Amino acid sequence: MSVGILIITHSNIGKSLCDAVVSVLGTSPLTVKTLPVSLDCDPEQLVAQAHTIIKTLDQGDGVLVLTDMYGSTPSNIACKLSNTMVKVVAGVNLPMLVRIMNYPKLDLQQLTDKAVSGGHEGVIPCSPAKH
Repeated sequence: MSVGILIITHSNIGKSLCDAVVSVLGTSPLTVKTLPVSLDCDPEQLVAQAHTIIKTLDQGDGVLVLTDMYGSTPSNIACKLSNTMVKVVAGVNLPMLVRIMNYPKLDLQQLTDKAVSGGHEGVIPCSPAKH
């Protein structure tokens, strides 16, 4: 068994990130579902939909929910899902997602820690290229 991943983001950001991970790694080692949030959504309806998705993703090892911007509607939806078997991390980015996909055998807490470290370490200032 392994941890399931649910990505809750504005529009199709989550799907685009998943597509990019598969492009980089050639596969998705963990089961991932996305939940897009539109501007005219009903947040409570999406919370219910997210609970249903979590039930399908959780095979006994829990679910890691990734969301884009803390304090936004997707993040607020995600935070309502948090419990002992559902961890939530805001600020999803490609380095974070690639990092967790490289550690599919970790438990929920370890994978949560990898998500945070991957997100932090993947944000760096870039210098101009020297010719």
